[in-house]
Amino acid sequence: MAITPETRDYRTFEVRALPQEGGDGQKQCRVEGYAAVFDEETVLYEYDGIQYKEVIDRNAFSGAEMRDVVMNFNHGGKPVARTKNGTLSLTVDTKGLHIAADLGGTEEGRRLYEEIRGGYIDRMSFAFTVNKQEYDRAKRLRRITGFRRIFDVAAVDIPAYDGTSIAARSWAAAEAAHEHAEADKRRKLALKLKINGITKEET
Repeated sequence: MAITPETRDYRTFEVRALPQEGGDGQKQCRVEGYAAVFDEETVLYEYDGIQYKEVIDRNAFSGAEMRDVVMNFNHGGKPVARTKNGTLSLTVDTKGLHIAADLGGTEEGRRLYEEIRGGYIDRMSFAFTVNKQEYDRAKRLRRITGFRRIFDVAAVDIPAYDGTSIAARSWAAAEAAHEHAEADKRRKLALKLKINGITKEET
């Protein structure tokens, strides 16, 4: 299957601007945040009062492809930072995947920095594909144990893929639909058996 924006997952976390400092008279436009936090359950989707959750394992980034990750705005437009040229760094620490970026290299980046500093933008989303996962059906909890690739990190104005948003539903909604379809089949079978006077023991 081809990897396209439609086949990637997105999650949203916070981003903040660091104070501008620079002894040479030039402003530094640095921002930082976490693209992922370990061992914290996030509700991705809720259907009929049932919550479907996700948690990221501490080893999920081991072996993930992160050699060329860009930072942009709303997952589109020109990159404002990039791991390739050292203006974007991704570091796995005890909390999660930490992101630090210097947005001073482009006009778009400097403008984005001012918007983050002013509080107009305070969310960061990242795009990824999953390599390994575990699912606890009883708890309806998916544990991501391995990311395949991190594509980009993006400062976002309206977090369409926020943790509790219905838009963050690619995996969770599919699982919910599957469970409800199976439950519906069982109900129909039980009704059919009842109508025909067949007890469960007889089946």
